[in-house]
Amino acid sequence: MPKVVLVHPQIPPNTGNIARTCAATRTELHLVAPLGFEISDRYLKRAGLDYWEYVPLKIHDSIDDFKTYSETEGGRWIGFSAKATQNFTQIEYQDSDWLLFGSETDGLPEDVMQICPELAYIPIDQPGVRGYNLSVSAALGLFEARRQLGYLS
Repeated sequence: MPKVVLVHPQIPPNTGNIARTCAATRTELHLVAPLGFEISDRYLKRAGLDYWEYVPLKIHDSIDDFKTYSETEGGRWIGFSAKATQNFTQIEYQDSDWLLFGSETDGLPEDVMQICPELAYIPIDQPGVRGYNLSVSAALGLFEARRQLGYLS
């Protein structure tokens, strides 16, 4: 099943909401440091409610540590970015995919995007809006992958 990766997340409630989505879908959640909060943050815990025990959570000290880990596990990196040119619904997702999302303030770092064999954007109709909330983006990306792979039945 695809895995969700947050690279340098900054806002605890967003990460907590994503953790709750991962708990509900039995999806691994990977956090790549530096993080903009402590794992013990009360807003992070509150957003995840009492579902943290159901979250397959892994924390990586750096993008290099995550890269080494993901290479041993296998699978392709799919980066989500407003700078991408491919609509996220046009990607053919695979069970082993890593869905990477950047921080709320800076998005996915350029050096990380260069490593991703696939980059996807989520369409926005209003040109004045820069992007969706991180937790919404992660849910959209994860559920499109799950839909394509037959996990929604």
